[in-house]
Amino acid sequence: MFYGLLAGIPYKWLNLKGLLNHVAYIENPQTSVISVEYFTSSVKPELATRGIASKEAQDTYVRALKAHNVTVHYRRHKLEPAKAPRFINRKTGADRRDKVDIWKLEEKETDVHIAISMYRTAARQANHHCLEQIKQLVLVSSDTDMTPALRAIREDFPDMKIGVILPHRAELNRPSPGSLKEHSHWMRRVITSEELQAHQFPARVPTHKAPAIKPDYW
Repeated sequence: MFYGLLAGIPYKWLNLKGLLNHVAYIENPQTSVISVEYFTSSVKPELATRGIASKEAQDTYVRALKAHNVTVHYRRHKLEPAKAPRFINRKTGADRRDKVDIWKLEEKETDVHIAISMYRTAARQANHHCLEQIKQLVLVSSDTDMTPALRAIREDFPDMKIGVILPHRAELNRPSPGSLKEHSHWMRRVITSEELQAHQFPARVPTHKAPAIKPDYW
C-alpha cells in the first residue's frame, strides 16, 4: 500500500479504517466494516531515506492506527548479500554474465500471513466461531501472489464475498491484475487524491499513552 499509493505524496497520515469504510460504502451502502488488519514490516533505519526518523515515523503511525482499532501484524525484512546484473542504461538489457555485488532486501512472510488470515477468517465464519456475521473479505493489494488464496476461499466458502481494492493512484495508470479480478466479486481499481486527502488523521491522535503526532516531514 505504501509504495503503490502513498509514497511521494503528502497523505501518508492516512486514516485507513475511515478510507476503507468510505470505499466499502460506495460499493454497497449496507456494508459496515467489522475489523481492519494491517500487515507490515519494521523499517530498517540503515536503509531508510531519513534513517531513524523513518522508523520513528512508522512507529508513530502504527500507534495512530491502533488507537482506531486497527489490528497491526508485523513480519520482517531480510537483508543479505546477493548478485544482480549490472545496470548500464535503459536501452541495454541485463546480462547474467556481468553481475555486481548488491544488498538484497526482501519483505518476508507478509503475503503468506495475509493469505492465512483471510482463509482462517472465512473458515471460522463458516464454522460459526465468530460473534460477528462476516459476509465479505476485502483485500487491499495488487500482489498476484494472493491469487491462490482468493481462489481457495471462493471454492471452499462460496457464501463468502470477496472484494479487492488496488492501492493505486489514478494518475499512475497502473494495470489491473487479471488474476485477482477473476477471483473477486468486485474490484476498486484506484484511490483518488481527493479520497486520500479527505481521510487523514488529525495532527494529534489521542492514544492510551502519549498522543501520536503526525511527523513533520509527512
